[in-house]
This record gives sequence, C-alpha cells and structure tokens, in this order.
Amino acid sequence: MPSSMIRRGIWAIGAAVIVVALVVAALPLIASTRIVRDRIAWEMSAWSGFRVAIDGSPRIEVWPTFRAILTDVTLSQWTDTEAPPVVEAERVEVDLSAMAALRGDVAFSTARLVRPTIRVQRTPAGLFLPAVPTGGRITRSIDTARGLVNADPAKPDLDKLPTDTFGTVEFRDGRMVASIGGKDVEILSSLNGQANWAAMNSNATLSATGIWRGESVALDVASAKPLVLFAGGTAPLTLSFKAAPATFSFDGTASMSENTYFDGQAKFSAPSLRRVLEWSQAGIAPGAAIGSVSISSKITATGGRVKFDNTAIALDNNPGMGALDLSLGEAQPVISGTLAFDTLDLRSFLSAFTPLVPTGGAGPGEIDTSFADKINLDLRLSAAHATAGPIQLADVAATAQVKDGLSVFDISDASAFGGNIQTSLRFDRKPEGSQVEIRLLASDIDGGAFGTAAGMTRLVPVGTGTVSVILKGPGRTWDSIFDNADGSVSATFGPGALSKLNLPAFLKHTEQGGFFALDDVSDGTLPIDGAEIKATISKGVARIDKAEANSAKYKIWLSGIASYAGRGLALSGGVIQPDQAATQANGQQGPNQSSFFVGGTWSTPFISPISRGVSGE
Repeated sequence: MPSSMIRRGIWAIGAAVIVVALVVAALPLIASTRIVRDRIAWEMSAWSGFRVAIDGSPRIEVWPTFRAILTDVTLSQWTDTEAPPVVEAERVEVDLSAMAALRGDVAFSTARLVRPTIRVQRTPAGLFLPAVPTGGRITRSIDTARGLVNADPAKPDLDKLPTDTFGTVEFRDGRMVASIGGKDVEILSSLNGQANWAAMNSNATLSATGIWRGESVALDVASAKPLVLFAGGTAPLTLSFKAAPATFSFDGTASMSENTYFDGQAKFSAPSLRRVLEWSQAGIAPGAAIGSVSISSKITATGGRVKFDNTAIALDNNPGMGALDLSLGEAQPVISGTLAFDTLDLRSFLSAFTPLVPTGGAGPGEIDTSFADKINLDLRLSAAHATAGPIQLADVAATAQVKDGLSVFDISDASAFGGNIQTSLRFDRKPEGSQVEIRLLASDIDGGAFGTAAGMTRLVPVGTGTVSVILKGPGRTWDSIFDNADGSVSATFGPGALSKLNLPAFLKHTEQGGFFALDDVSDGTLPIDGAEIKATISKGVARIDKAEANSAKYKIWLSGIASYAGRGLALSGGVIQPDQAATQANGQQGPNQSSFFVGGTWSTPFISPISRGVSGE
C-alpha cells in the first residue's frame, strides 16, 4: 500500500513538472500570438495618454523574468501628428504577468526605457518640461482628484481617489533635448533613475541622476499624496538636489495649483557662489571667489512671493540670522530683508549680493553694473564685528540697495580707528556711462591707524582727528574711478605727532643743499600741536590748497599737486618759525624760512632745497 501511494505521488509530481514545463515552453508562442505588439502599445497609450508606436517586433523572454522587449518605441501627442515624438526609446523592457498572458491579457508592473530621448519645452517660468498629455488613465485620475480638491480644498475625501495600480518606470542612459532655434539642443545627458508609484492613491518617489552643464546632478522627490499634489491640492513634498557646485533640499507641503504654494524648511549650500552663478548661467556676473555660502530657512511661497523666516545664513563661514522676502511679481526679482551677524567680511557680503567689489572678469578691476538691471535689492544688516580688507570695524549698521540701475552700499554707523566712520559707495548706470560716488566721513579717529589702513605711512598725523573724502566721476574700471574723479579731501588733527620725519636732519640737509630722498630723514617723529589738510580733486589730480602742521618751534606747510594716475608729486613747501607765520601768510618769505620742492612719486619722494633759513640745531 505505501509503495502504491509513493508511486502515485511520483506520477503526480512528474505530471505537474511536465505541465509547468509545457506552460513555460508555450509562453513565448502564446505571447507572440496573443500579446501582440498593438496590444502592448494600446496598454502603454492607455496609461500615458500619448500615441504609442512600436516599429520593431516584440521579443519575449521567459527567464529569469517573463518580459517583452520592444524596440524603436515612440510616444507622441495625439493632437499634433507633425510634431516630433515626446519620448523616443531605442528599447523598452516590460515585465509581464505570465498568468495574464495565458488569459490573453497584458498586465505589467515595471517598464524600463533604455536610451530614451525626452523632448522638453521651456515654460514661462524658465523650466524645461515635457508636453502634457491630453488623456490617459493618469490624466483622468488627476482630473478625478481635482474634483475632490475643488469640493473641499482643506480636506479632500481621499477615500474616493482612484485606486488603479501603476508600478515602476525605469530609465537608463537617457537624455533630454529642447528645440532652440530649430535645432535639438541637449539639456541633460546620462539620465538614469526610476519612478515608483504602486497605485494612484499611494505615495510616489522619483530618483534620477544625470549630467547638466558638465556637472553630475542627483534629484530625489517624494510625496505621500502625489495625486492630490498634481491635482492642485496641498500635499507633503520632500525634494533633494545635489551637485558639486550646490545642494538644495525642501521638506514641507506644497500645492501645484495656479497659485503655487510651498511651506516648509529649505536648505541651500555652495562651496563658492561664483561657481554657482557661472554654472547656472543666470546672466549675473559673479563677484570675487568668496568661499562657501549656506542658507537654512523656514519658507512660505505663494503668489510670486517667497518669505524666509528664521533664516540662518553663512557667508564665507560668517554666520548670521534674519528674515528675507523675495518678490517675483515685478519686472525684476526683488530681495529685501534684514540680516544680523556676529562677524562679517564686508567684501564677501558685497560679492554675494552686489557688484560693488572688483571681479575677476574680462578686464582687471572691471565693474559690471549690469547686475542692477537684473535684480532689485534692499537689505539692512548689522554686525557686532566686521572687516573690510585690513580694516577692523565694530557695531556696524549698513544697507545694500540695488534698483533701476542704481547700486548703493552705505555704512551709516560703525566704530573704527578708535572713532566713528560713515561711508557710501554708489554706482548709477546712465546712458552716457556709469557714474560713481564715494563718500567717507571718519570722526574722532586715530590718524596713525587710519593712515596705516590706507597704505600711508609717511608724514601721517598721529593723533585724534576727522577725515572727509568726497569723490565723483565716471567709472568703467576701478582704476578709472580714481583717475577721473572730482571731489575734495579734508582733514583736521589735534595734538599728536608727525610720523617718519626727523626734522633736525631734514633742515640740516636743506642747509647743505642738493636734493635728497625723504627716506633719508624718516628715522624720527615730530611732536605737533595740530595739523590741517584741504585738497581739491579734479580728473584724478589733487590740488593741495592747504597742508599745515604746527609744532612748538616750527610750522610746516605744503602746496601743489599730486596725481593718482602717475603717482607723481609736484609740491612746494617750507619750514618756518612761529614768529614768521604772519609774514608767510602775507605771501612774503621771512628770513627764518627753509623752502623746498617735493618731486618724485608717492612711494619714492625726493626733496630739493630752494632756500635755507631755519637751522636744524
């Protein structure tokens, strides 16, 4: 009895194996006769909403998975037969259901597009997107969801969403092209990734990598309610974009309705803002290579306006906090807000937000004020500590404004050099060329510290004083600003000293006659009771109207011209004793005056005595 049962079991197992083998062997024959090319094309068209054409004959594979391999597949718009296909794929691999095939039906959960070419169009917002299908199951599902959203925008009935199963779409070695000037231009290459959407009422994810403008990029998008999102409702959305020049992420809720809406946490970082501007081809000239930029903020975007709250920003590792507002409704984007820093490099700040610092562009020191035609800016900032090159500042209050061709950076208040400074830098684009205005008022400052920061070490009054500088003129390059500027310079100083001047040695040289270098008598310091300087600047040449320093025994004066372009000096001067000051003021040369001529350049001035009258003893 047992042996009989064993024999029957063996026969049953053998029969099952034979049946399975016959079914597997018959699948390609069944598929090739019943799952025909047109049936697969119809099913793909029913989902996508595009007209699907398959030029090659399908090839059926059974192992390791049952799938159909299609060649020369195109997806085109139904309404425009003359337009090129929206999608062209050299090969499409479709994973099929074996049981559905035996029933003469087509059911697949995964489609792989190999070397697809996707044609995209530039939208008014500047994005490149493929054409939207006019029908299909996905489009009808979105329409159904839109009706539910319109019925109750705040809380649509998700139970009534379509439940059709979808699956996975993979793409390998693809590219995106756009028609520009009648020619296909490649926008994205080496496109790889997949979209997972199990059912119309389930969550969906998209992961893709590619090469854009020479850089590898990676994009990840996910939503728990994708159908609601596509229908214009509010749904969760996470997005991550990664590339070597920059990274961006968003985590929050969004709506893709006519009034696009975003609300969530956003982060942006880049190792160099200059590289980002060059790579993005934004049409804005990059400033100096300023190092890293990062922003983390709670954002709310709607109706062409983006609000950045609790914004943490870092420029070249200088962290700050504040709030920003971006408006896209006008001719140019408008950025406004306030930022507060503990420490701030002003050059980095200006490089990031304005064109007011030299760039590394086509010409040395060339100023590209076209920035002012592409964006409007109104920022208020403060910093407990700041630097501007070698200059150290504290308690800074400043503004940066760009609007209608005018670029302005103002420091309304700051502590520096032991006193207080106010400064303004303005560029105004006009039909005849850019006009530049520079203003500086430094009050109660240490003249020695101010002179060192300005690169002046000779004959600088070391003491408390006030300096005023006003310069105006055309400015195509930074050098040309000072070469062609008009304005004035004035300074007054109280008791202190005149640096790098050994007056006894100076007077001894004038007594001996013959010219000598100022460096030969720079090994001393002259105590003074005060000093005053007034100069008028015309076309980059300073005419010194008054330059006097008074000490207990002597009065030193200078007059003449100094050129910025050639750095040349042509000055006359004198050293007189106080009892001869009235005589000198009346234009007469007193007997106790040593007069001289100053020539050479700023860096290497020389002295040529004219008359000897004051002894250095």
